[in-house]
Amino acid sequence: MRILLISDIHSNLEALEACLAAAPAYDLVVNLGDVVGYGASPNEVIAISRGLGKIFVRGNHDKAVCGITDVKDFNPIAGLAALWTREQLDDESLRWLRSLQQGPIAVEGISNVQFVHGSPIDEDEYIVTLRDAIEPLLVSSVPLTFFGHTHLQGSFSAEEDHGDAARPLYRTIGQSESSEFPLREGVRYMINPGSIGQPRDGDWRAGFVLYDSDAQIVTFYRVPYNLKSAQDRILAANLPQRLATRLAAGR
Repeated sequence: MRILLISDIHSNLEALEACLAAAPAYDLVVNLGDVVGYGASPNEVIAISRGLGKIFVRGNHDKAVCGITDVKDFNPIAGLAALWTREQLDDESLRWLRSLQQGPIAVEGISNVQFVHGSPIDEDEYIVTLRDAIEPLLVSSVPLTFFGHTHLQGSFSAEEDHGDAARPLYRTIGQSESSEFPLREGVRYMINPGSIGQPRDGDWRAGFVLYDSDAQIVTFYRVPYNLKSAQDRILAANLPQRLATRLAAGR
């Protein structure tokens, strides 16, 4: 099965459309959460996301926007964006956000794989370094975990007495690119497809992953999108200017 992994769209319509246009053929879409927040197109992004399939893990911004958690736990800019997003959504969209499942979730027909937003231990945990990843890698009963939340594309792995961290290698800063990452038998992995709507690894391009469960290959992708249009939407909505400028820096 060929699974399209998308995460952290954050209401960025232009980035989502660019990723879907660039994505290769797939059988299934799994969304790792944070559909909304930060960006200026929450209704459009929710509509497209729901049309892609029914497999979602809830993110922390999804919870805050629909009122499951309090925005007081966010920094002021993120909190402001969450409250603005809540005001834009109709009751049906808010109910849909509230219905999203807490990770980890499994998908029927895909064995030994789980899907989370933060980590298998804590849905809101940030797995940024190998040290962060070691415990969830070792204690989880599932050898392959796809996660989001950090907006950092890459992988962590553990086998026998050592672990490793890897980031995909790209050659350009503005073109569509992909990077294959074969999975090895007997190794445990945590893999982050990166953020579609707000990357934070210094590369402004939108990121996603295709997982081929038969070939056991993960392919990372980076795709340019209409950055100015996404920024203009944010500014026109009177959202904080920082939410627009940071997109260009990939931070």
